[in-house]
Amino acid sequence: MKKIILVTGASSGLGLATANALAAQGHTVYGTSRSLSRIKDASFKPLEMDVTDDASVQAAVSKIHAAEGRIDVLVNNAGNGITGPLYAMPVDAAKKQFEVNFFGVVRVCTAVLPGMIEKKAGLVINIGSLAGLFGLPYQGLYSASKFAIEGYSQSLRMELQNTGIKVTVINPGDFKTDFTGSREKLPFTLPNEQLKKEFEAAVASMEKDESIGANPEKLAAQIVKIVGKSSPAHNYLVGAIGQTIVPTLKAILPGNLFVKLMNDHYGIK
Repeated sequence: MKKIILVTGASSGLGLATANALAAQGHTVYGTSRSLSRIKDASFKPLEMDVTDDASVQAAVSKIHAAEGRIDVLVNNAGNGITGPLYAMPVDAAKKQFEVNFFGVVRVCTAVLPGMIEKKAGLVINIGSLAGLFGLPYQGLYSASKFAIEGYSQSLRMELQNTGIKVTVINPGDFKTDFTGSREKLPFTLPNEQLKKEFEAAVASMEKDESIGANPEKLAAQIVKIVGKSSPAHNYLVGAIGQTIVPTLKAILPGNLFVKLMNDHYGIK
């Protein structure tokens, strides 16, 4: 059955690959961006939406309902990243990270879900992260915002149990996209050479991992399969086995050992 699908953050990376892959299956796909000029090489319907703005979200959702009468699938993909030391983190930076990654999800869900509830059917796919299952040094705000998506999605799933609406979370590892280049890097301001060295090592490690990450089409193919399922799983971990195994290691290893393994990987000795 062909579906009406809304994909946020579809101008590049995982969102662009996902929107194109779903459109290739014959679905009617609306892919959003804050600026339509940023969407290129699209096989889907571009739609302007700023997930940090209530009026923008409501207007975009209303346009889809006016044209199609419903939204069958919502893929909450829009997100960004901020890296910096949590021990010297401006609150405004934390608010900025959550405004897109978490409150953006809440905003779009709140606009879309009443229509799904009325139709007694729907699928919400929230793009979380493996970093939403375990913390990352110097990406603490990003991890926190993705942890929030986990809790939100679990609770939402409970509330919607008797509505016919399914809620699933994708937890990607590193993928080769422009996320690295667009990440906001906060300056290191403390007069502490050891911590500064560790900060720089961690950032270099994360950027290296991202540079050799998987092709976004791998994640897009997984989402195409999920859209076709009648009973999708609650979570899908997608990425290299060396990354997707980390939540299991976190569950079985003593806390101190897990922290040491993570810090070693990121150059914090």
